[in-house]
Amino acid sequence: MDLENDSSVTEFILAGLTDQPELQLPLFFLFLGIYVVTIVGNLGLIILIAINSQLHTPMYYFLFNLSSIDLCYSSVFTPKMLMNFISKTNIISYSGCMVQLYFFCFFIISECFVLTIMAYDRYVAICNPLLYNIIMSNKVCSWLLGGAYVMGFAGTMAHTGCMLRLSFCDANIINHYMCDIFPLLQLSCTSTHVNELVVFIVGGINIIVPSVTIFTSYALILSSILSIRSSESRSKAFSTCSSHIIVVALFFGSGSFMYLKPSSSGSMDQGKVSSVFYTNVGPMLNPIIYSLRNKDVQATLRKTLRRMFSRIGAGFS
Repeated sequence: MDLENDSSVTEFILAGLTDQPELQLPLFFLFLGIYVVTIVGNLGLIILIAINSQLHTPMYYFLFNLSSIDLCYSSVFTPKMLMNFISKTNIISYSGCMVQLYFFCFFIISECFVLTIMAYDRYVAICNPLLYNIIMSNKVCSWLLGGAYVMGFAGTMAHTGCMLRLSFCDANIINHYMCDIFPLLQLSCTSTHVNELVVFIVGGINIIVPSVTIFTSYALILSSILSIRSSESRSKAFSTCSSHIIVVALFFGSGSFMYLKPSSSGSMDQGKVSSVFYTNVGPMLNPIIYSLRNKDVQATLRKTLRRMFSRIGAGFS
């Protein structure tokens, strides 16, 4: 498929998060800090899970994939976003814009279903603990994750394929800090009704279906937890689930505000602010939430650091 699609626009200008000059430098350092924490946190969690066999369980296998997705999709757009804060014009080619859109959609949709799988995993662990190892076998976990990535690929092909059929004639300033769907639709000089229908259908599937599944899982989990007699066991179960609930609420709440509405309604500036939560804040908070509220991760991290420092000390002695 010809990436240019007979379009007279060969490059776009990303307007960025704000056009106020006095905010550019403070926002650059703010989002640079967020990006550094995101990279260090997710990469650290990936390495921690990979090198410690006691974390080689389905729960951490899914968490490993979640951190990998967050690490990748935050890197799809953040460098261009940071560039926008310190340069007069932030230009991206038509091909580069479509590639950015493709990978952003793939990782964001895949994350929707990975979070859903994690909710199902917690449901099985709490409601069917005796059958957990059978239900959540390595084969089942691989199939579930494979399904998440297939859904990501299918949704991405639908969005990107429909975007490639559009023409962009004169306007080339994207009112966003990345090549997102609705800002691009606003620039098209051809009909976008099919695209908006695809966004509504695919977005509905990727937000409503996981949300309903997660809500149902946690309703059953809550019912099971309330029937536990031991207060210590109830507290542990609540602690395990609360981390995931916080992540899900942040991710799906901001995502729903952005995508489950027509492109013509509301302000795109509001959409940009909303998208900051699932594109920047979420990937930064995920490893922090899961590590600070997880005693297994904390204990493994302390053990790994002690082992690492003892080796360094032995090397100097």
